[in-house]
Order: sequence, then structure tokens, then C-alpha cells
Amino acid sequence: MSESRIRRLMPVVDMALEDERKAAARLGEMQQQVEQAEGRLRDLEFYCSEYQKGWAQRGGQGVDREWLLNYQRFLTQMQTAIDQQQQTVRFHKLGADKAREQWRQRYQRLEALRALIERYRQEARVKADRQEQKLLDELSQRAFAAQRNLS
Repeated sequence: MSESRIRRLMPVVDMALEDERKAAARLGEMQQQVEQAEGRLRDLEFYCSEYQKGWAQRGGQGVDREWLLNYQRFLTQMQTAIDQQQQTVRFHKLGADKAREQWRQRYQRLEALRALIERYRQEARVKADRQEQKLLDELSQRAFAAQRNLS
């Protein structure tokens, strides 16, 4: 009985395994997107920092009004780009969190199915052991009865 239940469950396990693998791949993709977005953010922040250092050097030499306005405009644009990239990082992190939760659910389902199959296998082993013991007991009784009849 247990073996037939196991055979019936195997396609379900295969589908659950495929779902878990897809969810793991999706999680990997989402984590890669987070890393890329964080890398772009670091690049923007570094570039902005370097630009500000250049301002300090150039400002020490004196600058005209036009240069100062251009510098302020550029810094505003850089800060806007940084803010947008921070939003992008948050967006990708939320996506990765959702993908992680989906993977976790699929993994738990797969493990539950594997545990159920193992339980069915254990039940089948116990049943087979009982049948074997019953057969051995019967054979032993027959041998004992045959021996008594001979004496």
C-alpha cells in the first residue's frame, strides 16, 4: 500500500522540486539585481564625492558666478540621481525579499513531501518486517510441529 502511495506522490514531488528550483533561480536573479543597483549607487556616490573634492580645490583658486551656478546645478542633478538610485535599490530589495519568501515556501513544501514519502517508506519497511516475522514464526511452528510428529 505504501509503495503505491509513494509512486502516486512522485509526480507531485517532481513538480514541487521544479517549482523550488525555479524559485531559487528567481531569487538569484533578484539578488543579482540588488547587487547591481547597489553598485550603481556606490558609483554615483563616489563620483559625487570626487566632484565635491574637485570643487574644494577649484573653489580655493576662485571661481566666477557661472561656474558656481553650473556646479550647483550639477550637484542637484547628482543628488537627484542618487535619490532615484536609492529608490531603485529599495525596490529591488523588496523584490528579492518577496522572491526569498516564495522560495522558502516552495522549499518547505518540497521538504514536507519528502518527509511524507520517507514516512510511507518507513511504514512499508515496518509492514514488510512484520510480514517476514510472521512468516518466520509460521515456519518455525511448522518445523516444531513436524519435529514433534516425528518423535
